[in-house]
Amino acid sequence: MPRSVNHVASRAKRKGIMKMAKGYFGRRKNVWTVAKNAVEKGMLYAYEGRKQKKRNFRSLWIMRINAGARLHGMSYSQFMGAVNKSGIELNRKVLADLAMNNPEAFKAVVDAVKK
Repeated sequence: MPRSVNHVASRAKRKGIMKMAKGYFGRRKNVWTVAKNAVEKGMLYAYEGRKQKKRNFRSLWIMRINAGARLHGMSYSQFMGAVNKSGIELNRKVLADLAMNNPEAFKAVVDAVKK
């Protein structure tokens, strides 16, 4: 019995990888083995990057909240502890946005927390 090879599927798989490698420099864009390795590595970096993005934004929000709280005589940890005790349900993203773009509203939150 002759050997059956699905050329259609393997060609489609290669075409997909080569399409992903579009824009790469040198042999990474047009040589199959090099492009395959480059795309696999790129996908790993993309996966890790999606996780790192969340960490980076959380640390940015913490820095902004800390800067806003220190203008009103509190540290970040004191402020967040007081926010949790007072029952205000604003997350770090919203608090950072208030501290950055709407200082009056952030001051109102700080005053409500201090009471």
